[in-house]
Amino acid sequence: MRIVRFTPGPDAGLGPDPLFGVLEEDGFISVISGDPIYAGIQKTAARIELNKVRLLAPIIPRSKVVCIGKNYADHAAEMGGKVPAEPLIFLKPNTSVIGPLDTIVWPEMSEQVDHEVELAIVIGRICKDVPKERVSDVIFGYTIANDVTARDLQKKDGQWARAKSFDTFCPIGPWIETEFIPGTQKLTASVDGQIKQSAQLSDMIFDVPTIVNFVTRVMTLLPGDIILTGTPAGIGPMVIGGKVSVAIEGLGELTNKVAAQ
Repeated sequence: MRIVRFTPGPDAGLGPDPLFGVLEEDGFISVISGDPIYAGIQKTAARIELNKVRLLAPIIPRSKVVCIGKNYADHAAEMGGKVPAEPLIFLKPNTSVIGPLDTIVWPEMSEQVDHEVELAIVIGRICKDVPKERVSDVIFGYTIANDVTARDLQKKDGQWARAKSFDTFCPIGPWIETEFIPGTQKLTASVDGQIKQSAQLSDMIFDVPTIVNFVTRVMTLLPGDIILTGTPAGIGPMVIGGKVSVAIEGLGELTNKVAAQ
């Protein structure tokens, strides 16, 4: 089931506020009452065509975006580091989240802003110390993320907080797929139509159960929290005035514009 968050057009008669819905196979969205993570998936009678809405980030975390670094061996190598012995955790603020076709803003203080395609886990319930065999119980679904990074600032600071945290530096979408099962699906990133990253989810060093188990041993996760699971090799700069697209088989494609501040 594909869960979308959107604003309807002015003639839809659904009001101006963002709504949640289920994207049906016929191209229509069945409107949901309330936030599906908190209230469950309760369809209303209202329906609207996908091409008559503006898709938003399928969720804005109320708490946090947890990220896993160097989770692909080829990416660890290109960054000049060893494969970590355990998941490497860092955070992005929820204010960095944007949605499909929104603009990634290149900050004035950076000279290199890179793309990083990643599988994103959406947490569906409060959880702590989740056993690996119970991880599926706490996952609401999956989406695509671009872990945008000011690479020069990452190197300058010697840590990742500033480089990862600018507003607009966490595009996610275009929807949450509740029935997705990570396996060998291909993930790619392209800049202005040229593929820069290409790998399979099975190339991850730490799989989803390991990641969720590890993170929840460190911190409590809340409904709507997002975990980014790492990026493969091929990271590189985006282009001001261009477009970046990240895609995962079975989850679709997420495209964003890039503009100077």
